[in-house]
Amino acid sequence: MSAVTATERVPATGAWREGDPPGHRRWFTADRPLPLEAGGELPGVRLAFETWGRLAPDASNAVLVLHALTGDSHVAGPAGPGHPTPGWWEPLVGPGRPLDTDRWFVVAPNVLGGCQGSTGPSSARPDGRRAWGGAFPFLTQRDQVAAEAALADALGIDRWALVAGGSMGGMRAVEWAAAYPERIGALLLLATTGAASAEQIAWAGIQLRAIRTDPDWRGGDYHDGARGPHTGLGLARRLAHVTYRSEPELATRFGRAPQGAEHPWRGGRYQVDSYLDHHAEKLVRRFDAASYVVLTEAMNAHDTGRSRGGLRSALARVTAPTLVAGVDSDRLYPLAQQHELAAAIPGADRTRVVESPYGHDGFLIETEQVGALVTELLD
Repeated sequence: MSAVTATERVPATGAWREGDPPGHRRWFTADRPLPLEAGGELPGVRLAFETWGRLAPDASNAVLVLHALTGDSHVAGPAGPGHPTPGWWEPLVGPGRPLDTDRWFVVAPNVLGGCQGSTGPSSARPDGRRAWGGAFPFLTQRDQVAAEAALADALGIDRWALVAGGSMGGMRAVEWAAAYPERIGALLLLATTGAASAEQIAWAGIQLRAIRTDPDWRGGDYHDGARGPHTGLGLARRLAHVTYRSEPELATRFGRAPQGAEHPWRGGRYQVDSYLDHHAEKLVRRFDAASYVVLTEAMNAHDTGRSRGGLRSALARVTAPTLVAGVDSDRLYPLAQQHELAAAIPGADRTRVVESPYGHDGFLIETEQVGALVTELLD
């Protein structure tokens, strides 16, 4: 049973909004509207980002880290004012760690369309009168990467020493490498793909339907109301989280055990139900349903080969030394997709396999194995 009920006072959105503590964020504001691949343009583009380390005088030590769907710019550091969760790759970033901040200048933007400081559906429109809401335009990964390229220009970074990303972040990393091959010194692709598959689109489509059929969705225009589509977002998260983990892990952790004294035959939950409820409740409190929709649609649209002669032709444009890694238990982004990337990228040798019982989330959890890949590329 979810703790987020129709009568509980939970904000309509878990997004960061003007007036909230900035935390460790910095901001880049574009000086012109962003042309969009689907047509039209997005005015008032702003990206929130965080940095660690110091940029070298020749800007040769910059590393770009790209987050997954419900991640943000807070790669490292504790939770606190402005940051609802601890850093999602904390063991990798800092002095003496694989992304050694005594050596590297690490940059992590919140993706365009996101909800933790960057322009997205929860942001105010340029006239400042109300949130974008359902009027926010359709984005693709290419649009998001174009905004990140403008951020790099503003920081004086002509070429990244490394671009690294997993899952949705890996999609943007592939786009970076195909769109700006001359700007990337090395590339790390984790648990990702060159193009979204029919199955991935199908899983995502069910999640989108859950959000959009919530009575509190209101066409995406709920941000200034008393309640947002918490039920729909929670259902979307429950479904997504099952695809993020593996069946053996769920079987080992929960089996068929009931939750405490609850009896599943009498309306109670199994332990695995309680686990999914917990993750749904956490997301509702720190994320925005409309951003979830915008970013999921961008993931569904992901196809590096679009307008580039197909996927193999697009991947042949990549010039950087590349490591492609997948998680052996990942059922959402299976190893076959990483094999395809490794086979088509000229600078990749073979697919590296992260061994983990945790499924797709292994790229976030198995930081020792991922750190070794980072070290291999940078050293």
